[in-house]
Amino acid sequence: MTDVVVSRAEDFDDIAALLALAFHGDLDPEVQALERPIFEPDRSLLVRDGGTPVANAAAFSRDLAVPGADVPAAHVTMVAVAPTHRRRGLLTRLMRRQLRDIRDAGREPIAVLWASEGRIYPRFGYGSAAPRYVLSVDTTGLRLPAPAPAEGRLRLDRPDAHRGELARLYERVRAERPGWSRRDERWWSYVLADLKAHRGGATERRVLLHEGADGLDGYALYRTKDCSSATGPQVGEVVAATPEAYTALWRLLLSVDLTRRLSFPIAALDEPLLRLVDEPRQLSPQLADALWVRVVDVPAALSARRYATDVDVVIEVTDELLKENTGRWRLVGGRDGAQCTPTTAPAGLACDVRALGELYLGGANPYALAAAGRVRELIPNTLTALTPAFTWHRTPSPMEVF
Repeated sequence: MTDVVVSRAEDFDDIAALLALAFHGDLDPEVQALERPIFEPDRSLLVRDGGTPVANAAAFSRDLAVPGADVPAAHVTMVAVAPTHRRRGLLTRLMRRQLRDIRDAGREPIAVLWASEGRIYPRFGYGSAAPRYVLSVDTTGLRLPAPAPAEGRLRLDRPDAHRGELARLYERVRAERPGWSRRDERWWSYVLADLKAHRGGATERRVLLHEGADGLDGYALYRTKDCSSATGPQVGEVVAATPEAYTALWRLLLSVDLTRRLSFPIAALDEPLLRLVDEPRQLSPQLADALWVRVVDVPAALSARRYATDVDVVIEVTDELLKENTGRWRLVGGRDGAQCTPTTAPAGLACDVRALGELYLGGANPYALAAAGRVRELIPNTLTALTPAFTWHRTPSPMEVF
């Protein structure tokens, strides 16, 4: 078995075959053609055995919205080990090497991922930073507030016909939504691609557009199934710049003729829909993890985001894999900026890097982590000052599985 090596562009097909094997899928030429342009070979780490790929871990270079700012983040992906080579330490080798490479490159203070299993990535310092609700909605008789007299105009179309408009609105809204990743032209091509292999027996993707007084201010991407099944919209994303657009989009989605069910797998924990419908129980929200955050460079990460209230606190961090993060860090910041520097002053709070990742996007409650023994208050009232500072006006909400 060879060492961990950096992939080449020509390794893509072999890696795709490994992923299909590990995740119980079939190789599809159309899917490979779609994914090849977003593959970054210089960020893919590969292990071969006798020439055959047996383990891989890769990353995409994208920015991530965090509270009050945008941060370069390594979007970790394509992690797989062949069934024949499990429990040989390959995943550990790959993840350790990847974290070290990200840290040494000095460009990205955090790494993020969606986890295939929740028990895997905490071992490498990742914290569950953006949980989600999976909504499986019984739409029968469900009601939303009556529309306003001048609410705007709704229309349906194919997404590609409005790609530029969708991109501009998404970027406008993304600035205020921690957990949403930036999409360049390659990523919009990927997101809007409508391969039959991705439909799961449903229709082609449609876009529902809402136009207000100043133009497009909301859209929803969704599919439906044959009306004989009564399965309603399978909603992929809802992006709205105003409450009026948001409500109008959902009013239509929840009342599509000949359907009685709707699914929406990436609802935020503070999803406004939970407060809009007249019977929230019919949403059947199921809590699930989504985006995991790994703080790679503590001072850079904490300096990059903004804070809802002024904060001046010393945090003692432990990190078994990236020793540079271990130490005491003084964080001074607020809504206009922040600075995090090493210090020898007494710490008010102590935690490991995983807990810091959970707190980073503003969705986790420090008191809850303290109650679980994951955060320790060393100076009384530190949590009282820290908690409102780390929160944000919207909870984090990952928009896509990358």
